[in-house]
Amino acid sequence: MSRATQQMRDIAERLMVMEAPQAHLAGTEIPAAFLVCEKLRPHLAPLMGAGGYHALLSRALTRAQAEIPQLSTVQVNAEGALSRRDDLRLPLKPEELREGGCEIVAQLLSLLKAFVGEGLTLRMLRTAWPKFPLRN
Repeated sequence: MSRATQQMRDIAERLMVMEAPQAHLAGTEIPAAFLVCEKLRPHLAPLMGAGGYHALLSRALTRAQAEIPQLSTVQVNAEGALSRRDDLRLPLKPEELREGGCEIVAQLLSLLKAFVGEGLTLRMLRTAWPKFPLRN
């Protein structure tokens, strides 16, 4: 396995920054990466179906776990969303969760880019995040 490209990691980091305020609303501690994936779901599910999105996210998670083994406490639940297992033996530090979350999102974007191309991937991002800058 290999890490996602720097371009996809940069995009993932920017998306996570955009979602960070939502992650802290009402005292919730939902990782920004989880929110990014949830915000992408309604834009991807019509294209590939709920099962297809679940499979794509599962593959992205598997690839990210190969790079960052501490992500073993993260899973794709039955609804197709990222969640954390309560595994006290392997606690995930906030910085590990942030780095791991970035890798998950970057892997998801890399897979999406491989399947539908860069142009469509960027358009989907722009639809989900209208203020998202497409270029650095």
